[in-house]
Parts: sequence; C-alpha cells; structure tokens
Amino acid sequence: MIRQLRKYLDKLSLDGSARPDRIALLARDDQLLSLGADDLLPLGDTVIEQLNVISLILATPPLPFLELLLGRIPQNADHVVPLDTETRTFLHDIPLVRRHEYSVENPERLVELLGQRKGILVEGIGIIATGSVTVEQAYINYSSIYHALFVKVLLMLLTDRSPPTQLEMTRLQPLWAQLSAAIPRQVDDLLPGALDEKTTILKAMDEVGKRTVELQLVDSFFGNISCNDRNSIFISQTGASLDELPGCIDLVPNDNSSTAGITASSELIAHRAIYQRTKARTILHGHPKFSVILSLFCQETDCNVTDCWKNCNKVRYLGSVPVVAGEVGAGGIARKVPPVIGSGIAVVYGHGVFATGDLDFRQPLAAMIELENWCRQEYYQTLLQRCQNENQEFQ
Repeated sequence: MIRQLRKYLDKLSLDGSARPDRIALLARDDQLLSLGADDLLPLGDTVIEQLNVISLILATPPLPFLELLLGRIPQNADHVVPLDTETRTFLHDIPLVRRHEYSVENPERLVELLGQRKGILVEGIGIIATGSVTVEQAYINYSSIYHALFVKVLLMLLTDRSPPTQLEMTRLQPLWAQLSAAIPRQVDDLLPGALDEKTTILKAMDEVGKRTVELQLVDSFFGNISCNDRNSIFISQTGASLDELPGCIDLVPNDNSSTAGITASSELIAHRAIYQRTKARTILHGHPKFSVILSLFCQETDCNVTDCWKNCNKVRYLGSVPVVAGEVGAGGIARKVPPVIGSGIAVVYGHGVFATGDLDFRQPLAAMIELENWCRQEYYQTLLQRCQNENQEFQ
C-alpha cells in the first residue's frame, strides 16, 4: 500500500495538478498509512478515521484556481456546477466548504460531505477526494475535480459579466508563461505504418496512451484508444489508465459475436460508427483542457437551447475543427461525430477531442497536439482582447 501512496503522490506532482509540497495521501491497510505534507496530515487523519473509505487525498492545486473561483461566486454558495462532461457525468456538482466551517478539531462538515460525494473543494486546502476501495480511485476523483475547477475558472474569465481584473491576470502569470511554450509534437518515435499484427497494434496503443498522458492531453489518465483490425476493433477498456494499457485492451468483433464489448470503453459505439463512416484505422480520444474550455465558449446570442451538451444541432468551429454536441455513452457522440470528422479531428462540446489516423497513431496525436496548441493561444488572445475592450492593460 505504501508503494501505491508513493506512486500517486508522484503522479499528482508530475501531471501538474497539485503543488508537490502540498499533497497528503492516506490509506488504510493493516494500519493507517500516510505520506506527504506534514501540515495536511493531521486533518487527513481525523477525517479518514470517520469515513468508510480506503484512501484520502488532500492537495492544493499549483495555481490559485479555488481562490479565483471564490472571488467570483456569491459568499453563501455551498457548491459549484462546472459545465464539463466529466462533472456532469460523474460529479454532478462539487460541494464547497469555507475556511470557517472546519478545523482539525472540528472536521464534521468535511466528513459529512465526503460521506456523500467523491470529493470537495475546501478553502485553505484546495481539493479533498476519497477512494472507496483503492488509492487509484482517490487519485481519479481528485484529478476529475481539478480538471473541472481548471475549466470552470478559465471559462468564467471569458464569460462572466465582469472581465478579469489586473490582480486575477497577475495571479495566473505562471499559466500564461506556460502557454507561451507550445506542447511539443512528440510523435515521430511512435510506431509508424500499417498496424496489421496483434502484437504491433497492442504495442502502438500502449505507446500512444503513455504519450497522451505524458503530454497532459487527458483528464487524469482518461480517454480511449482504438484500432480497426478488419472485422474487429482493438479498444481500451472502460476506465483504463491510458498510461497502463497492457492487459486492458479488448478485441471486440464487429458482429457482436463475443461478450468482449461489455468491458470495452463506453465510447465503443462512437468508435465503431467513425470506422464505418470513414477510412480511419486508428482513433485517439482525449480531454485537452483548452480544447474543452473553448468548446464550451459559445457566443450564440439568439438561441433557445438550454441543454447545449445534448440538444444543440449546430456545428461550430475551433479554427477549422468542428465542434458538436453529443451525449456521452448514450449514442449521441456516435450520431454527431462521424458526419463531421472527415478531416480527421472533431471536438465534442465540454468533453474532448476525437482524432483519427489512416495508418497509425502519429496522425491523430499530432492533430490533437496542434489543436490544443491553437486553443491555448486562442484562449489567451481572446482573454487579452476582453481586457483591452474594458480599457485594462496587461502584458
């Protein structure tokens, strides 16, 4: 168990979702084990002792996203409702606990909410998340909440009635500096050419899965990958870690003559529909943050659609890349994405990117990197323009 704690402590640091000096992980084994920040562990101890969970993560995001959020919502707000698909599907909303509502000696409010939810936002800490059975579950829940918080705050800066203040922009300066350096196009060392043998296909899927996570083009390690092999589809299993795919890839016959599809990705029907409509051999699906943010940034003013993620029939564009609505896991993506992905890439509103390749995984990964780099710059320039329109200056 202590190895699991070290593994996910390292992951939180490497994937950029938590400050390395502000992470605490706790887990029950034969005894309570803990690792991380000394100032967070006492609270973690008192909370986990009162919960029926195996693991707990307390950590602070690397940038002041929670503080910025608190400055833009009503003082009496006790939860937030991000619009990204992962929140809508798995989290629904995220409870929010203010600093005066808890202490090490009085953690009852935290215990109450964590007994009902997978994770919460906590002023003075950041995010606390639980794992009911494994440490990995706590990591997944933490990462999903961080992704939702990141998307929520940066979208608010674009869409709120009040534009970003000089202070807000300054506090996010490390992020703007990060955006100035493009995500590297690390694809040339991936397996090239036609993927015709099982061992080659599995190796190629493992390679691109690891690279997609390494380049932070996912929420946590989620996404899915597939390769069309004549009458069957090799596809990552539902909930599989894209950076740990060996043993987690299913071979699903197109005629449904096997039960392999039961454990396959929930997006199997979407992958199958894309293969049926195009000449693609490979599909890569990820959740690059700025592609997700800009997919949610709709400037339509004369529209009566309320459930945009499900009911919008319009096709918008990020540059030349189409954006469509589509209900996850219920056939919506399978209907909406195949008709618009002829150019090899499409975005689903609030969800992420689907990219295809004619031969291997170099093409879809390169397309996803190119789109996310474009979205990073487009987001920043749009935000600067909003500041300038309000007679604010920021460099």
